[in-house]
Amino acid sequence: MNWVFSPLWRLPWPTPALATWTLSWGLFALLRQSSPLGALAAAMALSAGAAWLWPGTTWRRGLIGAGFPLSLLASGLGQGLPPLAWALALAALALIYPLQSWRDAPMFPTPAHALDGLAEAAPLPARARVLDVGCGMGHGLQALRLALPAAQVEGIERSWPLALLTRVRGRFARVQQGDMWRLPWQGIELVYLFQRPETMARAWDKACAEMAPGSWLASLEFEVPGRAPDAVLRNVPGKPVWLYQVGGTRQAARAQSAGARADKFTKRGPC
Repeated sequence: MNWVFSPLWRLPWPTPALATWTLSWGLFALLRQSSPLGALAAAMALSAGAAWLWPGTTWRRGLIGAGFPLSLLASGLGQGLPPLAWALALAALALIYPLQSWRDAPMFPTPAHALDGLAEAAPLPARARVLDVGCGMGHGLQALRLALPAAQVEGIERSWPLALLTRVRGRFARVQQGDMWRLPWQGIELVYLFQRPETMARAWDKACAEMAPGSWLASLEFEVPGRAPDAVLRNVPGKPVWLYQVGGTRQAARAQSAGARADKFTKRGPC
């Protein structure tokens, strides 16, 4: 589905937002006479889908998704819609992205090359099982596959519509619907997550309790509090990937070449 919007995303900002709002209003106007409820649902789905697929910053994704419903309310045209229409729109949003998911982390996509160098920074056995917890639309799964082509890639997502869509988009991965905190992490050699700062201590505790010594926890952007990483990937500006080895004892290793920049990853080092 991402290929449908990819030409739009190459245009300079705010063109993607303006285009999404225009298309949503056009779809709403086209269907409004025959089916007001269907028109609202279709336009909301278009806005939400474009926001989810937008690869940019959070506030820009929010503007893309919120533009149509807010402008509809401001215009007064939404007053003619039955209350059931707004209730159904909110129910659809809750179904696609449950409230509990927001308590963990909103759905932010993993940059395509954020995990480059992962195989060297966190060596894994052949056919290792790697798990993306909270895999959303599958961007993290694709990054894991790119960085670890020999690994068995798996994912878990709380939202069943997103889990279903991700299964279709990423047939190379085993994706299941469920709670990342209830899923056992035993037998997983590397867990990847893009959570929030508040949940990182809980994730590290779970990794230490359930994962075997020598396995890895990889976190995009947010660090485990009070624990020095064993390695750091710095492929995307402002979005480092912090790597923690369960029971790890790896020591610091830095480039010695005079005048050279810092390594793509910097190792430091236990659980």
